[in-house]
Amino acid sequence: MTVTSLHDGLGQEHIWTVMFEMLNAKQPGVFVLPSCEMGMQFWKEALGSPCYLVAPMVDASELAWRLLSRRHGAHVCYTPMLHSSVFIRDPKYRKEALVSCVEDRPLIVQFCANDARVLLEAALLAEPHCDAIDINLGCPQAIARRGHYGAFLQDDWPLLTDMVSTLHQALSVPVTCKIRVYEDIEHTVAYARMLEAAGCQMLTVHGRTKEQKGPLTGLASWEHIKAIRESVSIPVIANGNIQCLEDVKRCLAETGVQGVMSAEGNLYNPSIFEGHNPPAWEVALEYLDLAEKYPCPTSYVRGHLFKLFQHCLCLPENFELRAELATGSDLSDFRSTVLQLRDCYLPYHEGTKTWTGDTGIGYNLIHPPWICQPYVRITPEEHLKKLVEKQNRNADVNQFEEESGSGEAEKENQDGITMKRPREGSVESTDSKNMSKRKMKKLRKLQHNPNKNFHGRRGVDKCVDCPNPVGSKCDLRLCKACCRIKCYLENRDCAGHRILIKTRREKACEQRKAESQSDITRGHQTVQCEHIANKGNQNIRLDKTKWEHAVQAEHASAVSQEQYCQLHTEQKMTIENDDVPILNV
Repeated sequence: MTVTSLHDGLGQEHIWTVMFEMLNAKQPGVFVLPSCEMGMQFWKEALGSPCYLVAPMVDASELAWRLLSRRHGAHVCYTPMLHSSVFIRDPKYRKEALVSCVEDRPLIVQFCANDARVLLEAALLAEPHCDAIDINLGCPQAIARRGHYGAFLQDDWPLLTDMVSTLHQALSVPVTCKIRVYEDIEHTVAYARMLEAAGCQMLTVHGRTKEQKGPLTGLASWEHIKAIRESVSIPVIANGNIQCLEDVKRCLAETGVQGVMSAEGNLYNPSIFEGHNPPAWEVALEYLDLAEKYPCPTSYVRGHLFKLFQHCLCLPENFELRAELATGSDLSDFRSTVLQLRDCYLPYHEGTKTWTGDTGIGYNLIHPPWICQPYVRITPEEHLKKLVEKQNRNADVNQFEEESGSGEAEKENQDGITMKRPREGSVESTDSKNMSKRKMKKLRKLQHNPNKNFHGRRGVDKCVDCPNPVGSKCDLRLCKACCRIKCYLENRDCAGHRILIKTRREKACEQRKAESQSDITRGHQTVQCEHIANKGNQNIRLDKTKWEHAVQAEHASAVSQEQYCQLHTEQKMTIENDDVPILNV
């Protein structure tokens, strides 16, 4: 395999042009470009030397949120993680994923995949709409384990080399990677160098291992990120432990990276890169305006509002507003809840009322709950300690119930606070111990709006043979299951349900007839060939006997030449009539 390199003598402005010309000419070989030149040029020219990046977040990095983040200091944004195989086969999924606008640049599209060819096909569809393609090698969730992608590919280096190099050679935009670290720093550095050698032109490093997630997240290791930055020549972006602008500045100074990426910090405060902590209702109303202009699923909007008002909604006096936000069905409902929260806390924010809540002591000041602020997780050690305490407490309660024979012992939550008794008539006050979450949700909806029918769709007729809804395009007025049975028994088709039993049976019959006719034809040909061969052999033997007798008669009794010629002529006529070749004697 030939390795072609672009030397330093080649002008910076011609590097991309030469690479594309070489690829278009389909010259053999792997084209290895100077990583520092390509990566740094991409970071400076295509991205504009960004320092503040917003991470790719599933169900949270939609266009409206990206534009909000850009308004408040973000330089580069990512799309949510996209599944490459679904992106290829589903046009609707692809169209929704690539929604963008002029202000939404520079933009990086992130894919998850475990096959280089599938990833390339998806990347080729997305490259006209973005500035780079990113490969997700950092997702630690259970769905990534089942799908074999994300951080669960980090031990399959041959596959990762194939994926990165394939994109590097075939795309007209750079390829980047987002990874997690190993516990061992040297192994992590070797991992980063491998990706750089394969063609990665920018590396985002999340300083946590794939086991650090959920309540066991803990702190990210900037030491790992610093070691990678000192070992590779491409731009490195740091991710982890970023909750405010001071963390950003400290990370840049301690690790020496080119930029910093924020995920959770951005969700709780979109103004994190401005060093500003605004009231939650200001950014919430701004986001709702963007969501009206660039629509997205209501679940995305609800999730963003819950994070912006996280500290407000945890207060007992706001439980009803929390329920309203959870059951809101459109942007007008969400806007109404936001305005109620604003009206409640605006006097405190303006100073016309005095906030009596906890504000901290000395230099450890605490933001009031209506201010956008980071969500601070408890340490993994504290989480494990609380789990043990909860198990012990539950064991004591169960023992007390067994001894007293009463199931009304007062239980406490994991913080040691007595749980609030549910309202009389509420879903929680009923016997819901063995009730599924789905059924509980339906009962809450029914309690909130008792006049609405949540069971079944409106205006849909029922099947003739069963209570299931009838197919809207079915000529038989049946559901799909009943329609399939009827078509099977009566040998017919249903275009509405795309059931083609009759058509398939007819095709099968035609195929069997064709095969049977072919077998009969082959049998006749075989018999005819055998008959002709047998008859030819008999004629040959007969003609040979006549010929021998004629020759003997000629020599023995001096038969005349005329009789000999006449006998020879009869022999030829007999052979020609039987379509048998004349025997050469």
